[in-house]
Amino acid sequence: MMQLVGLAFLVLYAAGGWKFWKGFRRTNFTEGRLYLTLLWPVLVANKSYRKNFTKALKGR
Repeated sequence: MMQLVGLAFLVLYAAGGWKFWKGFRRTNFTEGRLYLTLLWPVLVANKSYRKNFTKALKGR
């Protein structure tokens, strides 16, 4: 059961990172693409980052 939860977390982490990476140009960020992509689960607690993360994912 724990392996399934771990796998699900890894898949969600990778999918969120991939979508952010692909939509990075839509954000207000100009630098730190790799850093911001790798740390997205932690940074999403920040309101400004969350707004840009949503823009990257949804295309707005």
